[in-house]
Amino acid sequence: MRVGIALPNVIPGTTDDALVEWARRAEGGPFSSLGVLDRKAWDTADPMETLLAVVPETRRLTLATTVVVAPLRSAEQLAKEAAQIQATSDGRLVLGLSVGARVEDYEAAGVDPRSRGRRFDEQLVALPELLGNDAPPVLVGGTADVAFARMARFSSGYVHGGGPPRAFAGAALKARAAWADFARPGRPLLWGQSYFVLGDDEIVERGRAYMREYYSFTGPFVERIVEGLLTTPQGIVQQVRGYAEEGCDELVMVPGVADPEQVDRLAEVLAG
Repeated sequence: MRVGIALPNVIPGTTDDALVEWARRAEGGPFSSLGVLDRKAWDTADPMETLLAVVPETRRLTLATTVVVAPLRSAEQLAKEAAQIQATSDGRLVLGLSVGARVEDYEAAGVDPRSRGRRFDEQLVALPELLGNDAPPVLVGGTADVAFARMARFSSGYVHGGGPPRAFAGAALKARAAWADFARPGRPLLWGQSYFVLGDDEIVERGRAYMREYYSFTGPFVERIVEGLLTTPQGIVQQVRGYAEEGCDELVMVPGVADPEQVDRLAEVLAG
């Protein structure tokens, strides 16, 4: 299994310089991919613009959206931005897409959230023609049954939103079953992600506070999500091993704080 790292583009206050430095350190580390997340109603850097900005700092890393909330954009905009990244990175983009879970992001984008499923289906149909022969691999995320059907019909694989290995295992089982139901040859690509923070108690608490605010929309479930934040080398090693055993192809580690030293600390854990 390959292990990537996400940029802190949705952590409030992250500067452009920090994103560039983060990408530079990731390129020199043991990572296989560089991911981005997506929000609208939040202090954030646009995921597609972020990947385009850090292309010059990378040569080998896969550049992945894990995920972009596709219906917040038009299919034409999404295809144009993806094509720019794909062209400037010599074909290193993996385009992870989903409908997203936050109504406030749709409100901020001026898009009716009730139309998101239909819009996403239309985008998945349109993207291959809009992107042409140089289209990147597309992954689809989500937890509803319709998400797995979309994945099997329109994409190269599935991207899981996070949690312990047993949660990934359940999603992977559904992804493989949907793939078989649509008589797709081979098997779907399977990507996952996990949140981490490494450092002293103050740094860990900053990460937990960020997670608590970022996932506040989940209400009573937020503390369960915060508890899943990996804060020790042992926890990270166990998570990586667990995802590998469940057949994950690529696990993207998502930071809870924006300090570029997090890249180095995670690299040390993986090297050890």
